[in-house]
Amino acid sequence: MSARPRHALYAQSGGVTAVINVSAQAVIETARAHPGHFARLYAGRNGILGVLDEDLIDTGAESAEAIAALRHTPGGAFGSCRYKLKGLDQHRSEYERLIAVLRAHDIGTFFYNGGGDSADTCLKVAQIGRELGYPLQAIHIPKTMDNDLPLTDCCPGFGSVAKYSAVSIREAGLDVASMAASSTQVFILEVMGRHAGWTAAAGGLAATRACEAPQLILFPEIVFDEDRFLAAVEASVKRWGYCAIVASEGLRDAENRFLSEAGGSDAFGHAQLGGLAPLLAQRIKQRLGRKCHYAVADYLMRAARHIASATDVEQAYAVGRAAVEQAMAGASGVMVTIERLADSPYRWTTGTAPLEQVANVEKKMPRDFITADGFHITEACRRYLLPLIAGEDYPPYADGLPLHAELANTAVPRQLPPRRL
Repeated sequence: MSARPRHALYAQSGGVTAVINVSAQAVIETARAHPGHFARLYAGRNGILGVLDEDLIDTGAESAEAIAALRHTPGGAFGSCRYKLKGLDQHRSEYERLIAVLRAHDIGTFFYNGGGDSADTCLKVAQIGRELGYPLQAIHIPKTMDNDLPLTDCCPGFGSVAKYSAVSIREAGLDVASMAASSTQVFILEVMGRHAGWTAAAGGLAATRACEAPQLILFPEIVFDEDRFLAAVEASVKRWGYCAIVASEGLRDAENRFLSEAGGSDAFGHAQLGGLAPLLAQRIKQRLGRKCHYAVADYLMRAARHIASATDVEQAYAVGRAAVEQAMAGASGVMVTIERLADSPYRWTTGTAPLEQVANVEKKMPRDFITADGFHITEACRRYLLPLIAGEDYPPYADGLPLHAELANTAVPRQLPPRRL
C-alpha cells in the first residue's frame, strides 16, 4: 500500500513581479492534477513569516476560476515578505518553530517562490529538515525582475519589466523629442537594479538607431564618471536636439558608493536606494544649463501586468509546473531553471540547479553586453534580450480597467500556540 499523501506548502518572497502569481497558478493547478501525491496545498500568508506565525491559507478553498485569474493579476496573491532566516547557530529556535509548524500540518513539500535571498531561505529549510530529522522536500521557484539569479538563462518577472523599460523610454523619448526645441531637452528614466544592470539594459532595445531614445544607459557595472556622462549628454543634445537616459538605481562612483544611497537598509540588509534621477537632473541643470525632467519607475514597472511579455508569462507558468513535477520525482534542494536552446527562433526548456550554487550569488551583466564607451548595449545583448520581451498577454478588461483575481485566502486552523517574538 502506498504511503498516505502529505500536504504541500507554497509561499512568495521578496519584491513581487507582474507574473509571480502565474507561477502560483501553475503550482496550484499542477498539484490539483495529482491529488494522489499531494493531500492539500497550503500557502504561507506573507511568505516565510506566515509559516513561522502558523498563518496558512488553504488554496483548496479557491475555485478553479479564481486560480486561473491569477494569470493576469500582479502583486503577490498570498502576500510576500522581505525576511531572511539567520544561520541555525544564530537562531535555532526560529528553525525549531518552522519545523514544528510543518510537522503540525504534515507538510512534506515546501515551494518557495523568490530571488537570491529566497533561494538562501529555501536552502536553509531543506538543510534544517535533515538536521532536525524531519522529512521534507524544498524546491525554489525563481522570480526576480532583476534577472540576477545564476545558472538560469533568465528569471521570470524580468521579461515583463524589460518590456516596460523599453516601451516606456521609447514613448517618453518621442515626447521629449517633440518638445525639445522650446522646452525639456533631457529626460531620465530611473529603473530598478541594485547591482546588475539588466533592467536598464532592456531600455536599450527601444533604440534601433543612434538618434532614438535612449541615447545613454547608466549601468551599475560601469563606474560613473560625471564628466564623461555630462559630455555625452551635451553631445546628444547638440546632435539630436535632445537626450533620453535610462539610469539604474544601483549606479556607483569610483569609491564603489551608491550615488543614490538614502541611508538605512531593508530586511535583507541591503542599502536603501532612492533619488538617483533627481540627483542626475540637478547636475545636468547646474553644469549644462539644460532643462531636465525625470521619472522613477519603481513599483510601476514591476506591477505592470497590462504590458507583460508573453514569453515571461509562459516561463513563469513553466517553472511553477516544473517545481511540482520535480517534487513528485523526489527532488529537493534545487531551483528550477530556464535553459536557452536557441536565440532565433527562440527555444527554451526547464532544468534544475543545486541551491548551494544559487543562494546569495548575483549574475551581473557580461562586459561584452555593454558597448566600449559604457553607455549602451551591444548586439549580443540585444540578441539575448529581444526574445524575453516578445509577445503580448493582455489581461481581460471591464469599464476600461484590467480585471484581477479575488481570492478568499481562507485560513487553515492553527494547531500550535502563538510564536514567541
